[in-house]
Amino acid sequence: MATQLNQMNFDEILASDKPVIIDFWAEWCGPCRRIAPIIDELSVEFADKAMICKCDVDSNDEIATKYGIRNIPTILFIKNGEIVDKTVGAATKSQIQEKLEAML
Repeated sequence: MATQLNQMNFDEILASDKPVIIDFWAEWCGPCRRIAPIIDELSVEFADKAMICKCDVDSNDEIATKYGIRNIPTILFIKNGEIVDKTVGAATKSQIQEKLEAML
């Protein structure tokens, strides 16, 4: 299961020495619900290699604002605290996995 990102654990997660993926989503978002199982699968498959997180934009608007999230789902790929890639809209598992593997 993907880690739920919020203000309380935000700094700790971004300080990880592993690559970080953040899926910005909302409960009411259909495409977000479609990719949710993919994010959870990847969090299990890459548990030792990457930190895979979900951030509910309705509950964590300050984090979404910090990253300029205007459309959801948006997935940010972060390495060493820097955004190295981004996907906006529903993506396939292979598309997300390819970007994740490029960071390893």
